[in-house]
Amino acid sequence: MTLNASAQKVQNILRDRGFPCEVVELADSTRSAKEAAQAVGCELGQIVKSLVFRTLESSRAVLVVASGPNRVDEALISALLGEGIGKADADFVRERSGYVIGGVPPLGHASPMVTFIDEDLLQYPEVWAAAGTPHAVFCLKPADLPVMTGGQVVKIHA
Repeated sequence: MTLNASAQKVQNILRDRGFPCEVVELADSTRSAKEAAQAVGCELGQIVKSLVFRTLESSRAVLVVASGPNRVDEALISALLGEGIGKADADFVRERSGYVIGGVPPLGHASPMVTFIDEDLLQYPEVWAAAGTPHAVFCLKPADLPVMTGGQVVKIHA
């Protein structure tokens, strides 16, 4: 089966970095965590949301890899960074990640991003992450996220 170009890019990055994950494209949208959980048949908490924020002073891209139902406490992330953050707009997300919102994978971005990983993801045997498009996902072991992303596991919500 031929993957969409963005999904194939993610598959190639996974293979090149030695992760045995397979990107799958689904007929149903995986743009939201709820849609993704329904599409792959898992718990909402097993969905990896790749959320891009922008630091307020330095305009750095910050990736928070969050468990599906969790909301990011921006004050907690700001404290870790030493500067405030805000939601990034679609153009910033695409420029820095190389992907559209709803399809941002946890790795393989156009520019390096400071990355934080929701500690709640580590309770699951497997999780599902976006793979370049709002219809593409891949399954992985949560323990691979720090290696895959170079990110730090933290508490992301109060």
